[in-house]
Amino acid sequence: MKQFFALLIAAILGSGITLAVVEWRGKQTPAPVALTTAMPASQVAYTVNENGETVPLDFTGVADKVTKAVVHIRSKSEGRVTTDSREREMDPFRYFFGPNPFEQRQGPSQSTGSGVIINAGGYIVTNNHVVQGADQVTVTLNDNREFKAEVIGTDPDTDLAVIKVNQKDLPFLSFVNSDASKVGQWVLAVGNPFNLNSTVTAGIISAKGRNINIINSNNQNAEGRPANTAIESFIQTDAAINPGNSGGALVDLNGGLLGINTAIASPTGSYSGYGFAVPANIVSKVVEDLISFGAVQRGWLGIEVRSIDNELVKQEDLAVNEGAYVNGFGDFETRSAAKSAGIEKGDVIVKLDETPIKNSTALIEYIGRKRPGDKVLVTVNRDGKEKVFTTTLKNREGSVSAVKPEEKDAVAALGLELEDVDQKVLKQMDLTSGVRVKNVTTGKISRYTDIEKGFIITSIDDVAVKTSKQANEILNRKKSGDRIIISGYYPDSPRELIFGLRM
Repeated sequence: MKQFFALLIAAILGSGITLAVVEWRGKQTPAPVALTTAMPASQVAYTVNENGETVPLDFTGVADKVTKAVVHIRSKSEGRVTTDSREREMDPFRYFFGPNPFEQRQGPSQSTGSGVIINAGGYIVTNNHVVQGADQVTVTLNDNREFKAEVIGTDPDTDLAVIKVNQKDLPFLSFVNSDASKVGQWVLAVGNPFNLNSTVTAGIISAKGRNINIINSNNQNAEGRPANTAIESFIQTDAAINPGNSGGALVDLNGGLLGINTAIASPTGSYSGYGFAVPANIVSKVVEDLISFGAVQRGWLGIEVRSIDNELVKQEDLAVNEGAYVNGFGDFETRSAAKSAGIEKGDVIVKLDETPIKNSTALIEYIGRKRPGDKVLVTVNRDGKEKVFTTTLKNREGSVSAVKPEEKDAVAALGLELEDVDQKVLKQMDLTSGVRVKNVTTGKISRYTDIEKGFIITSIDDVAVKTSKQANEILNRKKSGDRIIISGYYPDSPRELIFGLRM
């Protein structure tokens, strides 16, 4: 009984204490709830606005601005015709029975890409490979207006081209300093992938100064061998870029033009994570040259360089781990601006003017922005000591004068070099006349026919040709749009081939 009363008293006391505590806390001021200013955890990306406030990242304003200045480009090339001698026998009947069954026809080809309007007067920058070899270029604006465009100039070394439409007061984008861009910076890629007009994708700059050896150059050295003169120092981005984006815009979040989208790294041909754009600082220089001079004014140091790596450091016992190693002077031996200034094989170029040079790509990009006659301070590390040389850049011919655009005659436009043929050779082929194709360069012959080096041309438009001079005179009398019929033989084939094309 005593135990029962003890438990009862304890319960009463406990209840009383609990009620007293609750009543006391109810009279107190409630404690404030702690509010976090941290960024919410969600799928939305955030940024800080000009007032220091955390706000959702919004691309709508810049997307609206940029898409108005990005155009869709269609480049069309004529087809080509290849026939054999049986065409002549059937010519009287082809108009009744249709095309010659022995005639091989390749229809017109068309490629598409993108371009960026860079001033209100209708100048547009795009990739060289978008308009290369085109007989007709058509531009479609964001508002669906369509215009024929003129190709102002091209630069295969950077895969850039400038075209123009005859319009005024067009929306355009301005170049910004691509050197100031940083890895991790937000960017937008705008173009027309898969003919899907005005497509905008977002990403970041994932690397700078990339050389992926994708630009092919047709330049040749003094011995006629291919010379690698491509300038590659791409901005790499993970913003989605696909076929059709070529020539489109890579912009910052203010709508400034950071680069021209050019290539993708992909095992499938479609977006797989990375795209590459030519930096705006290279683009603006090339564009200015093409518009002002009709040809790119490119300065040359006249050296062969390679990037520094651990193996080269050990092999040459170098004192630095970064820079552009002067591997020699190659074909520029007698006209090298660097050699004339005192730079030697084995030097490591570590700085150009005030710009540090970490590899050969950085050197090529920096010099690629210069013109013949420009002076550059070249800092080299030689045997552990730095030396500075003042170098006056030259053009590829070894002078400091401006390079003029090539004035091509009709034969040069065809890309056809001819030479006379020894009568003994003609007799062996049972021919009475003919001229030989010495070389086929970039031009309409290579685009629209199967004519190759060594082909013997016996007649042009049914006129027998006996000398290369005569053949060139016939071709040079042709006007744009005129049809040309070229007949001839290959030395190892008895069959006559006939090729048709237009100037």
